[in-house]
Amino acid sequence: MNTPSKPARLLAAAAVAATLTACVGQPLPAQATSTPATATVTAAPVIPGTPAGRQLRWLLDAATRPPIAESELAGHFSAAFLKNIPAAQLNQVLAVYKGMRLEQVVESRDTALLARVVAGGAPYEVVLAVDGAGLIDGLQFRVPAPKSWAELDERLKKVAPQTGFLAAELTKGGACRPVHAVARDTARPLGSMVKLYVLGAVAERIRSGAFGWDTQLTITPELKSLPSGELQNRPDHSKVSVLEAARLMISISDNTATDLLIHKVGRKAVERTMRAWGAPDKRNVPLLTTRELFVLKGADHPRHAKRYLSLGTAERRAYLDKVVAKVPLSAVKPWNAPRELDTIEYFGSPADICQAYSRLARIGDRRVGEVLSITDAGLGLNRSQWPAVWFKGGSETGLSDLSFLARTSEGKAYVVTVMAVDPGAPLGGQVVMEQLALVRGAFALAKDS
Repeated sequence: MNTPSKPARLLAAAAVAATLTACVGQPLPAQATSTPATATVTAAPVIPGTPAGRQLRWLLDAATRPPIAESELAGHFSAAFLKNIPAAQLNQVLAVYKGMRLEQVVESRDTALLARVVAGGAPYEVVLAVDGAGLIDGLQFRVPAPKSWAELDERLKKVAPQTGFLAAELTKGGACRPVHAVARDTARPLGSMVKLYVLGAVAERIRSGAFGWDTQLTITPELKSLPSGELQNRPDHSKVSVLEAARLMISISDNTATDLLIHKVGRKAVERTMRAWGAPDKRNVPLLTTRELFVLKGADHPRHAKRYLSLGTAERRAYLDKVVAKVPLSAVKPWNAPRELDTIEYFGSPADICQAYSRLARIGDRRVGEVLSITDAGLGLNRSQWPAVWFKGGSETGLSDLSFLARTSEGKAYVVTVMAVDPGAPLGGQVVMEQLALVRGAFALAKDS
């Protein structure tokens, strides 16, 4: 949910960049040169003479000399790309991969390619796509995916001191059939993955006829929270539909949207959904709004946190209503180290999250799928093989969680969740990038199992 102190991740350090608008195709045929038997010569990597290939050649050159002038970037990137990723941010990315060296173009079509590069001594994959004018409109730097479960396990150990993982197939009856797991039943902090349950409570209330996706919510000062998100910046008493709030809650993890939806369905309704869907951890009761979490962790800490934790459930509810609700957001101060990760958070296991996705899928409301598929967080599965991808992640200082549901073109559904916690220090900037690689590899391995 991004605590106030958490800086926005450098674009390149997570899953760089804009959504790809083309899929990579078949592998490029191997190319070789004939040499005398007495000599061994390593052929230079071959860059195809396609529109995508020409932009890769430019990108490799540009990475030797950042910062690149905005006028030059405009000659190689589409206007839509540069609107989302401004020149200054793009130059930050190029600086991270300065001097990258091409090893191989693995797959290539006229408008898209996948290449292997080395930067700073580490291997990366570059996924590049161009539009009809030959300008780059998709660019992603990513860590190569593991090729085996053993490799995945070994890499997962290095992500954080505490990790959880589950790759499971959803059966036709809605059960989660584990394919591979690490501490799958251990409850860990969820961060914004709790918003899956908020969405579930909303969808269930809509199914019961209590209100609709077009029902209007009022953004009042007491329901505004802190970023991530944008609704907190809208005028007091302006309106937003339930559907727009749900879209923002999932796609950009909007905290104010989350609190508006919790207020609409009721705190206890979300608690009931969590219990009914198999996430019974007692620490989730009472379920905190994001605003309340920020106040408990960031306002006059640790006074409010200690007092809250000393109380029973009924007294906690009263403390939230009578004390925490009156603390202004301006009193929340930044914190730079993990804080109360095992006490003031939302809690569930990888197995719980799999069940949440299963229950969301079984609701059968197309709006639920629409909301969950707005972004894939840069996972980059081949959409010809995986036409439907749902995503929700969660983050806080010392916490990084990712979860996905993806369906194959044959109709099989898999859920992959990876959780990483370091209660003693912030996680490194490369953690999300590595987690995405592990998830991408897990979907391929699960599909082939």
